[in-house]
Parts: sequence; C-alpha cells; structure tokens
Amino acid sequence: MNTLAKWSVDDYHSMIEAGILRDRHVELLRGEIIEMSPETPIHYATAKRSTKYLEELLSGKADVRFNGPITLSDSEPEPDIAIVRLPESLYSDRHPTPQDIFWIVEVAKTSLKKDLELKAAIYANAGIQEYWVLDLSDKQVIVFRYPQDGKYSEESAFVGGKIAPLAFADISVSVDRLLS
Repeated sequence: MNTLAKWSVDDYHSMIEAGILRDRHVELLRGEIIEMSPETPIHYATAKRSTKYLEELLSGKADVRFNGPITLSDSEPEPDIAIVRLPESLYSDRHPTPQDIFWIVEVAKTSLKKDLELKAAIYANAGIQEYWVLDLSDKQVIVFRYPQDGKYSEESAFVGGKIAPLAFADISVSVDRLLS
C-alpha cells in the first residue's frame, strides 16, 4: 500500500514562495494540497455580498476577510469569509490563526459535502468556536458551534430569521440578507 506524503504548513509556504504553486488554485487541508473547485457566479456573488453585509454589521469590531487564507496546525484553507480580530495590521506578515478567528463562513453549492464534513472537522479540530455554511441549494444557513473532540457539539439550520454570533451577541445577522 502506498502512503501519501503529508505536507506541513511550513512546506506549503515554501512551495508558495518558490513559485511551485503559481497559477494553481489550491489549499492545504490536513496536510494534503487540494485543488479548489471553481467558483460559480452565484457562489462568488453570495460570498461577496455577505462579506459587505458583515463588514457593515461589524464595523470597528472585527476584520471581515474575503477569500483569504487562515493558518491552522496542518491546514491552510481559504474560507469564503473569516471574521477575525482587529487591527487588520496583525495580518501584514502572517495569516489569521485560530486565536484570531471569531468565526468562519463558507458558501456552498457544489462544495456542500466537503464544507459540512471535511472543513467542519478541520475547523472544529482547530478550536474555531463557530462555523457557518451558507447552503445555496437548500437556501439555509447551517451553524456549527462549540468544538469538542474534533467535531462541533451543536448544529442548527436556519431558513430565515436572525442569528446572533457567539462572539458578538449584540449583533443580529439576517439569514435572508446572507442568502439573497
């Protein structure tokens, strides 16, 4: 049986710096370099609109990052949206790490299975307290909270109404605005 070589985050950064991954749309997930799915127009538009909406809601409270990498122990995914600590200058020479991250949002249509299973496990394992999946097929927001033993202990689905993120209980996020 062949064994797959696993890459460290440092290996991955070295490959990026050396230009080996130039023109490749990839991310590091659990030590494996994975090709990212091409974004459909609805995926991109939803992620961009949701980013702008969250920026309005969280102005002065958090940095809302769009399609940028985060660095975890054995992964460097590029979530559609990452809500992270201010100031933005913290990330001039590094990507956000779990202690910087309030919550992560992925937009899913063709990537739903990967986002609900693989990415949920990666984010839970990293200790990210909250993870949302905007499920474009079923028009719902799936909210994962409270990571424990590599998985989230709470999962809820919202088809309407408002969600108060754990890190900002005073903020109400409209499910309809995220999915519109």
